[in-house]
Amino acid sequence: EETMEGRVKRAKELSSKGENEWMEAEAELRKLTIEEGTTRSRVAGGNKTLAAEIAKAREEAALALADLYAQRGSSEKLTCLLEDLRPLFAVVPKAKTAKIVRAIIDAVSRIPGTTELQLKLCREQAAWAREEKRTFLRQRIETRLASLLFATKDYPGALALIGTLLSEVKRLDDKLLLVDIHLLESRVHHALRNLPKSKAALTAARTAANAIYVPPSAQAEIDCQSGTLHAEEKDYKTAYSYFYEGFEQLSSVDEKNAGPVLKYMLLCKIMSGNAEDVASIVNTKAGLKYSNSGVDAMTAIAEAYKNRSLKEFQAALHKYAEDLTQDIIVHNHLQSLYDKMLEQNICRLIEPYSTVEIAYIAKLIDLPIQVVESKMSQMILDKVFCGTLDQGSGALIIYEDPEIDEAYNFAIETFQTLGNVVNSLMKRSQKIQVG
Repeated sequence: EETMEGRVKRAKELSSKGENEWMEAEAELRKLTIEEGTTRSRVAGGNKTLAAEIAKAREEAALALADLYAQRGSSEKLTCLLEDLRPLFAVVPKAKTAKIVRAIIDAVSRIPGTTELQLKLCREQAAWAREEKRTFLRQRIETRLASLLFATKDYPGALALIGTLLSEVKRLDDKLLLVDIHLLESRVHHALRNLPKSKAALTAARTAANAIYVPPSAQAEIDCQSGTLHAEEKDYKTAYSYFYEGFEQLSSVDEKNAGPVLKYMLLCKIMSGNAEDVASIVNTKAGLKYSNSGVDAMTAIAEAYKNRSLKEFQAALHKYAEDLTQDIIVHNHLQSLYDKMLEQNICRLIEPYSTVEIAYIAKLIDLPIQVVESKMSQMILDKVFCGTLDQGSGALIIYEDPEIDEAYNFAIETFQTLGNVVNSLMKRSQKIQVG
């Protein structure tokens, strides 16, 4: 008779052949996992070795079935599978149960457009784990739920769940889970623009990570979050070095997430005024390997910055909207880069004039008059240049930078010296009177 392991292997091979074979593989795996597996487990009874072998084969069949459904995009069948596997969870060790449940939730996440279903699944499985008193599993599912709430921009919900989890996990002293939770907390606070709390959460994650061995992927996430926060403080050189460290680690273990980190490295180069370095980084072996739409977007932005062309900049934003404007980290920095480029363009164009029409400058930059006028008024208030806007004639009148008369400074110094002399004379007179 063919062993259960052999049948699992044969079903996996069948699944990759065609539609009819796929259905046969599904039927075989379901039989092994749920129907026949339950009967065999009962028959094994007191034979611990046989029972362990059957449990292992059922676990492999369950994981293969989850992978099969994920490849076919069958999110409903994956949901039902979690319910059908409850009898299996009663006989396999708790650690194995956690592995299967998390693998099925991961399989659902590989299917596009299933965020709401993932939220529902996590809530249901967390409630089941609570009832079954499976604390280890529940805490990991709730951490996953918090990350999903963050992804759906439900920041208050994510922070509330993170707060509850932290109080529980700190008591258990589960350092590895603490690292994940603190990292997630740091990301949520960053999204809410609460940078002090984001930095505090990142420091807590680093402290927990220093006490244990953390996988390279987790260390890379810590480095990338450090890079993100340094970039927020405009320290782009330090941010680049952190992103580079994260990229090096991710490129060796997790190719999928290495691409976005390369995009942030290029962003730091552009923001630090070294846009000419972008092309050389992109053309390296690693740059070519992880080249994607995000990297192409940064190359286009670098070209626009080098050419000081707002039109090219806007075209790149429009063409690569998903990689630029919808990325929280990139969007904030590109907005300040756009303002900087606009200021540089306006300063360059008005330099030869003492009076110039706003409409003419707007035409040269290829932007609406209202936008240019608003930016000019802001620049005057920020003392980028001296001038005034003549609303009647629609012109900008530019003045020479006023020369500071040194006589004022000398007068202030004289008064300060006189004040010191008067104070000194006052103290002497008081001494004479006392004497």
